Amino acid sequence: MTERSETIVQESLWKIRLKLWLKEFKRNWALFRERKIAIFGLSVIIFFAVFGIIYPLYPTIMKNVFWKDDIISYETFTPYDPIIGFDPNIFDHPSPPSLVHPLGTDPLGRDVLSMVMYSTPREFVLGITAALITVVIGTIIGASSAYYGGVVDTFFMRLADIVMLFPSLAILMVLSAFIELSLFRLALIIGILAGFGSITIVLKAQALTVKVRPFIEAAKSTGASDAYIILKHIIPNILPLSFLYMMLNVTGAIFTEAVLSFLGLANIRMSWGVIIHMAESSGYLMGSSIGTYWWLWVPAGACITLLCSAFYFLGRGLEEIVNPRLRKR
Repeated sequence: MTERSETIVQESLWKIRLKLWLKEFKRNWALFRERKIAIFGLSVIIFFAVFGIIYPLYPTIMKNVFWKDDIISYETFTPYDPIIGFDPNIFDHPSPPSLVHPLGTDPLGRDVLSMVMYSTPREFVLGITAALITVVIGTIIGASSAYYGGVVDTFFMRLADIVMLFPSLAILMVLSAFIELSLFRLALIIGILAGFGSITIVLKAQALTVKVRPFIEAAKSTGASDAYIILKHIIPNILPLSFLYMMLNVTGAIFTEAVLSFLGLANIRMSWGVIIHMAESSGYLMGSSIGTYWWLWVPAGACITLLCSAFYFLGRGLEEIVNPRLRKR
């Protein structure tokens, strides 16, 4: 076969794969659209993604609208800086929502909306990083345990049992006494704990169903190595389930960070949990203050609830695609 003929064949195969992928995508998208709750979850996630991306534009817009006649004060006090900002034109902080500060200011005079928007990308980074680590560890261990069995399987399954005995939140509380739980360190620990836990057992069970399929035996008969079979045949077939658990683990990571930050155990500069913690430590979550100064905690609490719920709903929508038994006939 000439080089030109080989090129034509490769291009044809690429086009066939693309058509098959598009056909599969359209079929799965049709299934996904039937789950209204999943569409709602995806819409909320997109909203928060845009919400976080446009944060750099927010101070510029407010500056041009409300501070164009007082630019010196704006540049001196940077009122929309989420960390060190301060509005010198307001004498009583925290101040309620207004046109200049749509979600009011906190006790230090910082714009609450700036704090919420600034925290949004960090919540995504934390949740997705932790979930990716979880999925990588769980997928590799689950596939390896199913393929090798024996001592390897026993070791990792007993390790998963031990990890599940101790709640991740409790482990993180103990660790916070010995190490600083920064954003990436927290994501790493959450991902590792979840990766060696229940997801390993679930993915191993899925990998066992793949292991007994004829193409695995065919690959062995051709002399393919164990690593090749695991990476090229087993893992690709359990990735859809891995992706489903990734969506669900984002929810767990964001909620865990919020709890630790609220308790003051995480070393994170700004997050939704930190915003609620500052309101609590300043005494605004006690007695009548909890309703009077609602803007100090409601926006951050609502964001945590909505984003966690959105990833959960998205995961449930994907479950119908991953699990054929749940599909409507």
